[in-house]
Order: sequence, then structure tokens, then C-alpha cells
Amino acid sequence: MDERFAGRTGRMFPSVNKPLIAMAHLAALPGTPGYDPAGGIRGVIDNLRRDVAVLCDVGFDAILFCNENDRPYELRAGLASAAVMARVIAECIPPEVVFGADFLWDEQCGLAVAVATGAAFMRAVVGGTWESDMGLWQPDGAALHRERRRLDADDLAIFANVTPEFASSTGHRPAAAVARSIATSGLPDAILVSGAMAGDEPELTTIAAVRDAVPPEVPVFLNTGAKASTIASYLAHADGCIVGSYLKVDGITWNPVDRDRAKRFLESARAAS
Repeated sequence: MDERFAGRTGRMFPSVNKPLIAMAHLAALPGTPGYDPAGGIRGVIDNLRRDVAVLCDVGFDAILFCNENDRPYELRAGLASAAVMARVIAECIPPEVVFGADFLWDEQCGLAVAVATGAAFMRAVVGGTWESDMGLWQPDGAALHRERRRLDADDLAIFANVTPEFASSTGHRPAAAVARSIATSGLPDAILVSGAMAGDEPELTTIAAVRDAVPPEVPVFLNTGAKASTIASYLAHADGCIVGSYLKVDGITWNPVDRDRAKRFLESARAAS
């Protein structure tokens, strides 16, 4: 990574120019509509372990675990969700690759899972008020950062999503203005820019504007919609990316990881870095 990126993110990627982070999606957890009681928690673990092995083998710089299949998503998770997700991740931790955790869409649950599993980073929405598929949404970044301190987890990086999927802001500030405000508060370790939903690209002009607005020492990552055919244009502005849907069989978010697609994406992204 560029030397200008200091702090937690720089320590995670000391020698990577533009980090490429792959999503590892857990199958639906107990208590959610999509949960498979026949396969049970062991089935969730086995499926995830296969995907993680492929992603690590082809050479991604980091893995981000996420409960992508727990649709419809909750804004306040139950205790069982946090406990089971932590157990599943703990059994699938890649031995030599940095990893993170994300819980859709409860930032406090994501923090708890990240701390329990020893994750290096987490992904969360840390501010704003949103009209979302899950109802009115008001994430509390101040509480999140205070809880990180209370848990003595200051080494845990927080990647702040300023344009969350499945939601629209009730305010009128453009993404670049929001990102600049959050970044200059000294809170985020990276800024993430997303499209309308998983697998959707944001406007290229949006990520370019966010990169221009944010202080140079704060990295800006493409968070959704990364594809082999377009990643070069995004990495001309972004400092790295998180990719999930493109890596799956037929490019469908809910499918298993496709090794050939993962390799194709990495080749295109490395060439653009």
C-alpha cells in the first residue's frame, strides 16, 4: 500500500499497493428464513470453509466475513446471531491472510463478532439517517467507537460505508461531503463507496469525488460492483476494493465462489494496480 496510508489500515497492508479484499458470505444463520436446519451450523461452516480456501488460494489480500444470506436483514441482531457468527468465523479463519467481520446491519453486533474472533477490521455504517429496506435506520458511530475503546480493541480498524446498500439518505449532502466530514473527524480507517445493492456499481464520478474530498491519508475503497471488466477504471481513483458478487458462480451473490472468476478478477485488478 502507498506509504501515505498510516495507522491501522497501513499496518494491515504494509506492502500492498491497492488491497483487494474478497467477501466470504456465510450461509443463512439459525433463526433467519433461509437457514437450512438439515445442514445445521456444521453445513454453514463447511460451505464457508470451501469458499475461504479458494479465495486464499488464488491470492486475495484479505477476507471479509459477512452474513449476506440472513435476508431480510435486521437493524438490531439477537444474541444467537452474534454467537453463531463468531463460532463459524472462528472455524474458518484463514491462517495467513488478514480478515474482517461485518454484520448486516447491526454495527454493534459486527464489533462484537470482530472482537471475539480477533479480526483486524470491520465494516459498518457509522452515521446519517437512512430510509432503508429495513425501516428507518440511524447508525451510531459515536457509540461504536466508544464501545471499541471499552472493549480494549483499539487495534481493530473500522471501515466506514458512506453510501450503504438498500438505503437512501434522508438528508441532501452528496457522498463526497459526507465522506469528508466523517474522515476529518478522525474516526474511519477507510471510507467505502457502494452502489444501490450488493453487486451494483456506484457511479464512477461518485468514487472520484469522494477520493478528492477525503484527506490523502484516509484510503477510499470501492465497496460493491467490482468486476474484472471495469475494475481498472475504478482503481484509477480508489485505493483498493472489496469484491463479492463477481467472484460467485454466474456472478450471482448467493452462489458459491467460482475459482476461475476469482482468478480472472485478481488478474485484472493486479494489472490495474
